[in-house]
Amino acid sequence: MHIRRRRFIQESTMATASLLVPRFLKAIDVNYQVPAGNRVLVMLQLSGGNDGLNTIIPYRNDLYYKARPKLGIERHKSLALTDEAGIHPSLTTMKDLYDAGQLGILNNVGYPEPDRSHFRSMDIWHTASSSKEYLQTGWLGRYLDKQCQDCVHPTQAIELDDILSLALKGEQWNGIAMQDPRRLYHTSNNDLLKDLVKHHSKVHEEHTPSYLYKTLADTLSSAEYIFKSSKQYETTISYPATELGKHLKTISSLILSDINTKVYYVSLGSFDTHIAQDFQQRKLFAELNDALAAFVNDLKSNGRFGDVMLASFSEFGRRVGQNASGGTDHGAANNMFFISGALKEKGLLNALPDLSDLDNGDLKFKVDFRQVYATLLENWLEVKQENIIVPRFEPLGFV
Repeated sequence: MHIRRRRFIQESTMATASLLVPRFLKAIDVNYQVPAGNRVLVMLQLSGGNDGLNTIIPYRNDLYYKARPKLGIERHKSLALTDEAGIHPSLTTMKDLYDAGQLGILNNVGYPEPDRSHFRSMDIWHTASSSKEYLQTGWLGRYLDKQCQDCVHPTQAIELDDILSLALKGEQWNGIAMQDPRRLYHTSNNDLLKDLVKHHSKVHEEHTPSYLYKTLADTLSSAEYIFKSSKQYETTISYPATELGKHLKTISSLILSDINTKVYYVSLGSFDTHIAQDFQQRKLFAELNDALAAFVNDLKSNGRFGDVMLASFSEFGRRVGQNASGGTDHGAANNMFFISGALKEKGLLNALPDLSDLDNGDLKFKVDFRQVYATLLENWLEVKQENIIVPRFEPLGFV
């Protein structure tokens, strides 16, 4: 059986590092480093549907406390941002970034005809589609396809996970998924794998086994490079021993090594807080807060905070009213956060949600998330959104 390589990549579900590393790393298996000042995008996915109303708290709005008599966070417990809004008490790092002009908050982000299924809504966010479209490529995967046309050093993306998200899968190019460079290196440094490559080096390229063996060969030749790149910088900053802390430490080490990577992708969750929301959200926000503090400190200490944009999103928000189980159910519009030393607009970038004008108990979206993606592409990564985001959206001005 013969199968062309592009079709193999499109249809394969084996989106683990062992298959996705080679094409990614082949481009950096040369003595090439990006210049100082290279801009990097870090996408932080808050999986499960974070409750935006208890993240940015409208503590002057009586409708908020009427809808959440037990779940609403009292004004004196929140961290004040303005006379109208505060931030969750566990997010002290974000409060400090807000005060320093290094945090932007965009409210009411969503899309028309929202879907309340975790899987479907996440697919919509990953592919930058409308709620009626079903796309097979992600917005960052299409970015890779566009940037890698006829170039010697294709643009790259890394996800800190065992499985690659749809967001980073393109038609021709994919990001890679890995937990950490050391594990990748030690997994590839295996005598059995080396023997397989040695004895199958001349199989015809268009044959499926040939592609797999070539993939394996490229992995073995390249994994050491990314591992050594990650060791170029040894941080003196203490990171928390949480999963997010470890992942942001890895991302920082790669950013500061000047490896040719433009996009990093990392997730935290689950924020699916149907019951006992207060405890679960506080726990996750504490992990987020401590990891962010170390990450920002690391970048600032090395003069790179102005080169990095961290953007967070969640597949949907929660309903305005609390449920009977001390939680909230799947909703619609939500907030997004942008952390960088190079924001052009800071603080609350638009109005808080209008709790007097709901859509069947849900917040109405005011900003299409695809407009945010278009902004990050054009104003931060400096690539035109055409063929990546359809239809075209006018970029926002926060970067």
